[in-house]
Amino acid sequence: LVSWSSKKQDCTSMSSAKAKYVSLSACCAQVLWMRTQLTDYGFHFDKIPMYCDSKAAIAISCNPVQHSRTKHIDVRYHFIKEKVEKGIVELFFVRTEYQLADLFTKALPVERFQYLVRRLGMRCLTPAELEALANESA
Repeated sequence: LVSWSSKKQDCTSMSSAKAKYVSLSACCAQVLWMRTQLTDYGFHFDKIPMYCDSKAAIAISCNPVQHSRTKHIDVRYHFIKEKVEKGIVELFFVRTEYQLADLFTKALPVERFQYLVRRLGMRCLTPAELEALANESA
């Protein structure tokens, strides 16, 4: 199951770590909603792994203490801290070159796009293949 979105953040971030932290919190909310839906279908989950390419954002999320460097972050974005503290979500660092989410959120060079498509087990269909699929479903 894959969920993705791309949107402009509704707040001005004072650092890239804050921007990633805000995104991580939004992603956490989406993942928890998906977990609820899948639980209704009989699936059960332990800790949910989430991958982030910012060690600073992970550190903010895992630190229950509020520091002067994070005090300006709006309270609603600290949602992720609570989920990490309760053990519902577990955060892992992934190097940027292995961040599969980039496929859905950034304009990428062709080679990088094709690499990420292959890593996800996807493939690009030719126009002929698309037409054949359209004719099958008609």
